[in-house]
Amino acid sequence: MRIFINILSILVLIGLITGFVIKSKDEILGDRVIGITILAGAFVLMPSFIIYRSKGKKIKDYMLTNENLKKMKDYKKEETNRKRNKK
Repeated sequence: MRIFINILSILVLIGLITGFVIKSKDEILGDRVIGITILAGAFVLMPSFIIYRSKGKKIKDYMLTNENLKKMKDYKKEETNRKRNKK
């Protein structure tokens, strides 16, 4: 998966450079190449990178559930109490 992401990143970069070079000669074709490259980066590269990096992690830890909101409020209260005790 890592090799796939690296190759796709390089291809997206090459596509962007190629698009800007072509745009200097033929504006419409250059815009199309740049657009297709951006779409490939947004809809193929980014999701595959996110899936690769989040593999094995608990998604629930990053979601705002009632339990996590309560932990955040408790942490905030503890932080406030520590600051008051220092003074």
